[in-house]
Amino acid sequence: MKSEIQSVDNELDIRSLCYSLWYGKIWIVGIAIIFAAIALGYSYVVKQEWSTTAITDKPTVSMLGGYYSQEQFLRGLIRTSSNNAAVAETPITEDVYSEFIMQLSSYDARRDFWLQSDYYKQRQSGDVRADAVVLDELINNIVFTPKDDKKGMNDSVKLTAETPSDANQLLRQYINFANQRAVASLNAELQGTWSVRQTSLSRQVQRQEKMANAVYQRELKRLQQALTIAQQQGITRSQTDVPADQLPNSELFLLGKPMLQARYEALQANGPDFENDYDHDRAVLSSLNDGAKLDNQFKAYRYLRTPEDPITRDKPRRLFLLIMWGGVGALVGAGVALTRRRKKEI
Repeated sequence: MKSEIQSVDNELDIRSLCYSLWYGKIWIVGIAIIFAAIALGYSYVVKQEWSTTAITDKPTVSMLGGYYSQEQFLRGLIRTSSNNAAVAETPITEDVYSEFIMQLSSYDARRDFWLQSDYYKQRQSGDVRADAVVLDELINNIVFTPKDDKKGMNDSVKLTAETPSDANQLLRQYINFANQRAVASLNAELQGTWSVRQTSLSRQVQRQEKMANAVYQRELKRLQQALTIAQQQGITRSQTDVPADQLPNSELFLLGKPMLQARYEALQANGPDFENDYDHDRAVLSSLNDGAKLDNQFKAYRYLRTPEDPITRDKPRRLFLLIMWGGVGALVGAGVALTRRRKKEI
């Protein structure tokens, strides 16, 4: 008998529960409205977060301007000097874009960008520790996502700010900032390579000139000595059938004074005999001596998605907060209504 009474006591009376909730509806609705109002007020007070995204890809050849032609010129010199036209080379556009991506994703680029931006300066308080916290938060507000061929995703970068216009403008400024860092790095590398090639080719031309002059002076001296001997011995015509190029120095005088004199004067008139590459090397060196003409305005990227003002806010999500906290308030109100009903029954 007792077990039956306990079973009845433990059963949930749905009708009574619904009755209690209905008569406590004022508490349920009232507390739900209060919680929703608090959430609404919080959504206006808390810092807002708006984010915009840019998607980038490697630039076209025309976007690289004068940098492309000068880099191609240097690569041609390297191929010529290595005597291997089949050397595998990364396309210039890919090298340029790789440098841009490295700058875009680097911590130092993000930090330097915020340090020189008015957006950060306006939020400085003068407290070193507090400013460091703000700076670290801003650095983390720029998120780079690398390309993923498996997912069909290109390189993208997202920036979060307090207003839609700030997010758009700051992301554009950051991409331009990373581009300028990449351009400066690429130009510095180009100028360094240019200088190295200029020095190397200049020394090569000097070696060619020294070798040609040494051979020239040696040949002049050889003919002059043979001519002196021929004059002393009064040899006025050739006394040998051996070609002049095959005669040893000790028998060169046998060619006779007229022939030796003609060869000597012809050698003086023609000057040193340089290698076949000498004229080409001199022409290239002349171009290198003009110096690299750096282009500081080319773009190391192109947009696949241009940054725009975001339409929806990331945080706070006002409708979500109203629904969530309104629901919490309704649950609290239901608890209050049930508690008050039970006290009245007691």
